[in-house]
Amino acid sequence: LLKDTMKFSQEVLDAFPGIGVAEGNIRSVQIAQESAGLETLKRETIQEVKSRYTLEQVKDDPVFRAYRDFFWSVGVDPTKTRPASEALVRRILSGGKLPRINTAVDSYNLASARSGLPIAAFDSDALTGDLTLRFANNGESFLGIGMEKQVVLQKNQVIMTDEKQIVAIYPYRDSDTTKVTAETRNIRIITCGVPGIGRELVSGAFDLCAKYLEKYTGGMSKGAEIFPKK
Repeated sequence: LLKDTMKFSQEVLDAFPGIGVAEGNIRSVQIAQESAGLETLKRETIQEVKSRYTLEQVKDDPVFRAYRDFFWSVGVDPTKTRPASEALVRRILSGGKLPRINTAVDSYNLASARSGLPIAAFDSDALTGDLTLRFANNGESFLGIGMEKQVVLQKNQVIMTDEKQIVAIYPYRDSDTTKVTAETRNIRIITCGVPGIGRELVSGAFDLCAKYLEKYTGGMSKGAEIFPKK
């Protein structure tokens, strides 16, 4: 398994003061199709989200606003491609059901909906070396989960890479080649902060996610590391 290490290019740090992540591994998970306890948690989460937000005011919530501002700054229209956490909350408020994928994916989706923060998740054993947050180079391409063909990236997009490949467009699309499946045994979780999101929110989202994964997949977490280090 990897060391829990995350590097940031100086260009990204200069462009986005306050950007940061909490990350760590959830080891020895056993992923099932579904769990009765998780379905109960989904119902509770739906009630909580409906008590906290309305569809009209979601876009003005300060947490979602910070991610929308970040999206605009990297050339992504957040009214068309929504931050993942906001998309989940909007789905709930529109009367939709939360997706049922497997007990791992469902767990971190619930943590994302409850915390308001996008959460990236990877099969740790499919990653190579340290992770790095940097700007894309013109012409780099990426295949995300659920995409039919690769997209060509623009220079101002922030991406996450390991030592061999692009593993995510930060903070909204993870790579198909490193996705969590029923066969995954170790999960790397990264809660994705942007300027305006405090480190305590980022670490709190990780703790909530780790708690759900420990409870519903039997995994073990050592807790989060916060990057960049102060």
